[in-house]
Amino acid sequence: MDFETAKKYLLNKPETVLDFPFGADVYVFKVKGKMFATLAIGKMGKGDGSNNDSSNEPGNKHWWMNLKCDPDEAAILRDIFPSVIPGYHMNKALWNTIILDGSIPRGELERMIDNSFQLVVAKMTKKMQTSILLHF
Repeated sequence: MDFETAKKYLLNKPETVLDFPFGADVYVFKVKGKMFATLAIGKMGKGDGSNNDSSNEPGNKHWWMNLKCDPDEAAILRDIFPSVIPGYHMNKALWNTIILDGSIPRGELERMIDNSFQLVVAKMTKKMQTSILLHF
């Protein structure tokens, strides 16, 4: 999954808006004002440095996506996928950072996004949940 595909999938979630509270380089996806995902190049907009001399070239950097996750599942995903790491600048027990390097199947990424969205919605009031569920 590349940046554009991830962005489109995230924005297709009901009541989702794009925000930039951390600067223009960090895309923050919110449902009813609550963050459920972020997207940025490398270390949340600072580049991942994985390409040494060529790390300043935009085409050589991977996008990083932060997603909320159940703590037990977060640990399991980190064990299964090398490109899933503890949430960068997030609560490491509740968030994972997924490096979009093509190593995780699209269906699994979509499942992780759906799960993050559902975890955030589940903490909302019943009234807010109902207004979101009307879109399904």
